Amino acid sequence: MSESGSGGPHRGQLTAVAAVLAASVLLSRVLGYVRDAVLAWRIGATAEADAYYAAFILPDLLNHLLAGGALAIAFIPFYTRLRSSAGEDGAAHFLAGVLGTTSAFAVLLTGVLWWQADALVAVQFPRFAPETRALAAYLTRILLPAQIFFIAGGVIRGALMAHGCFTTQALAPVLYNFAIIVGGLALGGTLGAEGFAWGALAGAILGPFLAPLFEVRRAGISRIRLRFAPFDRDFVHYLVVALPLMIGVSLITVDEWYGRWFGALLPSGTVAHLAYARRLMLVPVAIVGQAIATAALPLLARFWAEGRPDEMHRTLLETLRAGVGLSVLASVAFLVFAEPLVTLLYERGRFGSADTLQVVALLRIFAFAVPGWVVQQIAVRAFYARGDTWRPMLLATGIALAAAALYWFLGERYAAPGLAWAGVLGMSASALATLALARRLHAGPALRPLLATALRATASAALAGVFTAASIRALPLPAAGALRALCALAAGGAIYAAVTLVAVRWIGDAPLQAAVRRAVRPLRRRAR
Repeated sequence: MSESGSGGPHRGQLTAVAAVLAASVLLSRVLGYVRDAVLAWRIGATAEADAYYAAFILPDLLNHLLAGGALAIAFIPFYTRLRSSAGEDGAAHFLAGVLGTTSAFAVLLTGVLWWQADALVAVQFPRFAPETRALAAYLTRILLPAQIFFIAGGVIRGALMAHGCFTTQALAPVLYNFAIIVGGLALGGTLGAEGFAWGALAGAILGPFLAPLFEVRRAGISRIRLRFAPFDRDFVHYLVVALPLMIGVSLITVDEWYGRWFGALLPSGTVAHLAYARRLMLVPVAIVGQAIATAALPLLARFWAEGRPDEMHRTLLETLRAGVGLSVLASVAFLVFAEPLVTLLYERGRFGSADTLQVVALLRIFAFAVPGWVVQQIAVRAFYARGDTWRPMLLATGIALAAAALYWFLGERYAAPGLAWAGVLGMSASALATLALARRLHAGPALRPLLATALRATASAALAGVFTAASIRALPLPAAGALRALCALAAGGAIYAAVTLVAVRWIGDAPLQAAVRRAVRPLRRRAR
């Protein structure tokens, strides 16, 4: 999606951009369901699965150290200001410097981590069996080079989004997940987890890197160049803004790391159980929070650059109210549909009924974290749009480091459910603290209307959830298995959607009603 001639998205286009990104995230998550179903079928919740999930730690750490996962957050406001002050040539010069310098450091650090993979995996997972540690190190070496393409592609996609072009931002995760599925299906039967790792490497090249390269010319960006310029003035200024994203951490990042590190201290399969449940929980987080926040950042940055703080505050509050309302509805849906979801998606092959019970219990806990995740992703954009990355990241880092003790304590005392509850408590605290800091520093967003939307959404979702759960128990469904799960999801989903629409109309406030209307509008168009 691009807005030719606009120089970036406008306020009226935010809904359209968010809808496109949400649709792509939904498609990506559907492919993620298929990916995880293939993974559960091929390797289940075994020590091999634990090794596969553990193998992502070092690549994710490299991505974090170079701000790969958040390059657009720091890049877009800076690039947008340069386009206004120095013109397209100055912005292109800056793009070449960021792309060349970060890519060079990515190659260098990838080599160092590849060389030391065995020792670093052993330090992180001391209770893994020797063969599990060896497999985790081998898979790590396959996955590490993927981060070079994630990081370089992240810079290019940041420039594209600053130009109002979101097509490859929407396409990248779809291609990435598709490649993992192909790798698992083609190679998983003979290579096991290694087949999925090769698919992930191919997907990182195809989606996050090659796809945006093809969109550059259509977006009107001059030829992509590489420039190694670590001491360039503009790059140093950018580095000051991006540095907190490199050295700081937040629970959005380390919740998964904590689950793997502390889960590895528990019985075999715990890391995999947590990963399966967590990935399901992240579906509404991505569809609602990630899509809305990604679409909002260029617009918020533009309002700030143009000296329009009132419009910025109004847009932020509208975005938060929509995100909170939809995330609460999704959270209750997970509480109701956890068992049929896990049964239908995962229970086959090496993933048995005992694994289903474990993942269902964890998913119902993770469901309470969805609103916190969504609020955190949206609220922090109020800082990033201003080029302020230090204060939110100092806050988030303090909370994330303090939460480590909570993860350890609850994990030791209550095993995997304790780790899940630690994530819920930590993320909720982080979201509330971020809102409070934004309110104190920027006099916005207004918290009272946000709370009103949250309470009305909770009342609507609770009514729909109770009615749906009772209806499912009363329906004459098949006795067990995938057919029962499919019928429960189909019938229960229709009931939940219908009751939710009625409840929101009666109980919800205007922003919640508007958010629900926008969410169901594409479905109505397809039905017509």
